[in-house]
Amino acid sequence: MLAVVWHFWLGLILLVTGGFALIGLALGYVKKVSSMRYPGKGQRRAQG
Repeated sequence: MLAVVWHFWLGLILLVTGGFALIGLALGYVKKVSSMRYPGKGQRRAQG
């Protein structure tokens, strides 16, 4: 019985960690794409 409970918590931890990793990747992608479309003040000075 202990092995079943232990595997349940291990699976839950891996599920939550994987979810946070996917959210982090998605937010990093959106940040990179939007920064290329709308450059900040420092990037505009370097280009123009």
